Amino acid sequence: MTRPHPIFPAKRHALYEEHGYSAAIRSGDLLFVSGQVGSRDDGTPEPDFEAQVRRAFANLKATLEAAGCTFADLVDVTSFHTDPEKQFGTIMKVKAGIFPAPPYPNWTAIGVNWLAGFDFEIKVIARIPGTD
Repeated sequence: MTRPHPIFPAKRHALYEEHGYSAAIRSGDLLFVSGQVGSRDDGTPEPDFEAQVRRAFANLKATLEAAGCTFADLVDVTSFHTDPEKQFGTIMKVKAGIFPAPPYPNWTAIGVNWLAGFDFEIKVIARIPGTD
């Protein structure tokens, strides 16, 4: 049986240490990525919402790359939003730049009332290439 293996991006941000979690866990041919937020290197939130969403995707990309994955390897996406109605247009704009054409991953968006000072969080499951 395959043992879970923690994955961290080359430049680990402070939230992993502060809250004691792994950026991702590799288990067999799957990568389970913890919720990525728009944090700066010191763990503080990016104050501008669009920049925060872009930074969350950049943090996600770095974690995926550490496991040999890209956005094309995503199988399932869950995003969390503190004010979905107000934020949706901005999120869709950023998303369109990252996923410009099909096939798109599964995606579930959830409205929440608290994200520890952040306004957007994204967690994913990816298939690790070359493990088929």
